[in-house]
Amino acid sequence: MMLLTLAAGCAPASTAGPSPTSVLGRIRTKGELVVGTAASMPPLNMTTKTGEIIGLEIDLAQAMADAMRVKLRLATMPFVDLLPALEAGQVDMILSGMSMTPERNMKFAFVGPYLTSGKSFLAKETTVASSKGSEDLNTPTMRLAALRGSTSEVFVQQNMPKATLVSTKDYDEAIILLLQDKVDAMIADLPACLFAVRRYPDRGLYALETPLTYEPIGIALSGNDPLLLNWTQNWLRELETTGALERTTERWFKDTAWLRRLP
Repeated sequence: MMLLTLAAGCAPASTAGPSPTSVLGRIRTKGELVVGTAASMPPLNMTTKTGEIIGLEIDLAQAMADAMRVKLRLATMPFVDLLPALEAGQVDMILSGMSMTPERNMKFAFVGPYLTSGKSFLAKETTVASSKGSEDLNTPTMRLAALRGSTSEVFVQQNMPKATLVSTKDYDEAIILLLQDKVDAMIADLPACLFAVRRYPDRGLYALETPLTYEPIGIALSGNDPLLLNWTQNWLRELETTGALERTTERWFKDTAWLRRLP
């Protein structure tokens, strides 16, 4: 979080207030920025043993609230409920590994990407060793777990239609099913797969390190507030220009000490 302080502190205060009916007006009136997160997607967002929510996106959310000079409130919910909550005005924005897809962008505005990812799969090494190749994923006997409401779920439906899709509420549920041999693989974003291997080093897990797709990850916003959209674009550009975004990303992706804090 310290790496983002400079960029957050440099943001000038607005002299002309936004419309009180806008999202930005609501944020300033309440003195609170409400950010939606699944809180279960390491290293972007995750919940520790003590219940604290940490991660790259949580640092970004806090830096944004600091720049706005308001308090941050994290609204945690299953990933599938995030966009409906944004549409209903229950959250002001989403930072939760949200891919900037054309379909989503038809209803919501996106700022970014602040990270690029892609689809990978997590499986037991014994499963991978007995596999003849990626075509084995698309068979009736293959059970594939994917996050409900995610692009991973769509990826399985479109590319592995013969496989049995098991939709889960979060990554933890999918990983537990895999460890218990109730599914054969988890289809998910690359960081989730890689860090699952590091989180369970003695469980014989394997993650495909070359992503199968390209997916830009961004901040989801309401499409009805151009001032908030512009503010967020300028704020993220400043983080990129000063190097604060790169340093914070490296902190979460290269220093894995935080893994010991997870349940």
